[in-house]
Amino acid sequence: MKYIIITLLFVVSGIYLCPAQDSKKFQTEEFTVLGVCEMCQKRIEKAALISGVVSTKWDKYSQKLEVIFKTKKTSLREIKHAVADAGHDTDDIKATDEAYQKLPDCCAYREGVKVH
Repeated sequence: MKYIIITLLFVVSGIYLCPAQDSKKFQTEEFTVLGVCEMCQKRIEKAALISGVVSTKWDKYSQKLEVIFKTKKTSLREIKHAVADAGHDTDDIKATDEAYQKLPDCCAYREGVKVH
C-alpha cells in the first residue's frame, strides 16, 4: 500500500510540475497542399517531416495537410517551404516551376490531373 501511495504522489507531482506542457511546446496546424494521389501523399508527408515536426497527415480529397510540430524547433512557414521545395503548392507558398517539373506525370496537379 505504501508503494502505491508513493507512486501516486510521483505521478501527481509530475503533472503539476509540468503544467500545459503540450500547449506551449507543440502546435497543430492545418493548411492546403495541392496534390492528386497516394504518391503525392507520401511525398508531401515526407517533405513536411522536417526537424521539429512530430506528425504529418495529408488528405488528397480535402487537399489539407495537418502537422504537429515543436514550436521551439521549427515554424509553420518552414514546413510550408519544405513542402513547396518538394514540388507541391501550399495555400501561400507556390512550388518553383523547377521543383514542380520533377514530379511524375501522374502528379501533375497544375495540368488538370484529377484526384485518383
